[in-house]
Amino acid sequence: MTYVTRLRLQSGDRDALDAVVEEIKSAAERKGTALKGPHSHPPRTLSVPQHARLHADDDRRFDDWEYTVFSRAIEIHGQDRLAREIASREFPDSVHIEAEVELVHGMGRG
Repeated sequence: MTYVTRLRLQSGDRDALDAVVEEIKSAAERKGTALKGPHSHPPRTLSVPQHARLHADDDRRFDDWEYTVFSRAIEIHGQDRLAREIASREFPDSVHIEAEVELVHGMGRG
C-alpha cells in the first residue's frame, strides 16, 4: 500500500508561493521521496465589486478590485510521514494549502 499526497498551493503573492514550493521540494529531496511537480497552473485574475456605501439603496461604486491568484500542484508518493510533516508546518498567511491523501493498493488487491 502506498500513500499519494496531493498538495494544491494558491497565493496572490508569487514570491511567497515559490518560496514555499522550494521548501517542500528541498524537504522531499533530503528524504529521497518521489515527487511529481510542482506543476504551475495559469494565473487567474479575479475581480471584486466595491460599493461606496453599505446602504442597499445606494448604487455608487468604486472601481472593481482586481487581483491575481497563482497556483501550484505537487504530488508526494510513498512518504506519508513527510506529507504529515509538511502539512503541519507553519506557512505564510498569504499562501493557502490544500492536501488530499489517497491510499493506493497494489495490483491484484481488492
